[in-house]
Amino acid sequence: MNPVERPSRRIVADPDTVERDLTRLVLTVVELVRQLVERQCVRRMEQGDLTDDQIETLGVTLMRLEEAMGDLCDRFGLTPQDLNLDLGPLGTLLPTND
Repeated sequence: MNPVERPSRRIVADPDTVERDLTRLVLTVVELVRQLVERQCVRRMEQGDLTDDQIETLGVTLMRLEEAMGDLCDRFGLTPQDLNLDLGPLGTLLPTND
């Protein structure tokens, strides 16, 4: 009998792309947290838990964060789609606009 081949558990890092890959991972985590915070803000706003000033502050903050994310993606040659990791049978990490 032939032994069953096991998948390698080693990480193969390409020195030419490691910075971009690490940046992609970090920006993916930041984007996930940004979207979660945005959803929580919308929920709190809909429940009436926030004052008008708090809503204004959160809105401006979230817009600036989204703009900063876009700038960082541009700087590292990434698109928003690049940040959406494929989790196999679970689907994608971030919701899509489909």
